[in-house]
Amino acid sequence: MLCTRYHLAAEMAQGKDVLEVACGPGMGLGLMARRANRLVGGDYDPLLLQMGRGHYGERVPLIRLDAHALPFGRASFDLVILFEAVYYLRRAEIFLEEVRRVLRTRGVILLCSSNKERPGFLPSPFSTAYYSAAELRGLLTRHGFTVELHAAFPVRPVLRRNSRSAARWLANGIRLSPDARALAKRILFGETLSFPVEVGEGMAEAAALTPLCDDAGVSQFQVLYAIGRLQ
Repeated sequence: MLCTRYHLAAEMAQGKDVLEVACGPGMGLGLMARRANRLVGGDYDPLLLQMGRGHYGERVPLIRLDAHALPFGRASFDLVILFEAVYYLRRAEIFLEEVRRVLRTRGVILLCSSNKERPGFLPSPFSTAYYSAAELRGLLTRHGFTVELHAAFPVRPVLRRNSRSAARWLANGIRLSPDARALAKRILFGETLSFPVEVGEGMAEAAALTPLCDDAGVSQFQVLYAIGRLQ
């Protein structure tokens, strides 16, 4: 999933001035930096930014920012990216107003989010609001974007899906500590893989995206991708 989103972002970043909001420690910044004309990463969490700066040094500027008040002038970027973070925003509407302000004519926002309509979906305890495919389309359309929606990662077979969902529900329900959750995951699913410091070429094959023309049949996919274009 990580490689899919950042390979798509890298393709769209070719020759453009790009801002990634909620970049975290910047796992995809290196891949995008090789294609973009200019790239800036921003996040609200200073510890995550410190991790990113420790890895990238001066290769990519990383700044602390609030997605509701982007610290850039009008028409500063061609592409704004927000991956798996729209559901943490207090006011997504304000964020999109800011995105429209900092984008140039024909600018693009690329957004991906967990699909709340899939079976067994469980929201993050830190989230504010998740959006369906139709709600994402409406959110972007209201702010003047022409929208393309895609879906990816079909839901797993029922038995495996239900066992994993039940395990997540149990961990959330009994409020396990982070260490206890990690132990439970190792017992149930085996050793987990660490996130890479930086996504690289060939690390994993990017998944195919399925275009959504009428927002139907979305429940069978795990992830939604929205591409909004200004005219």
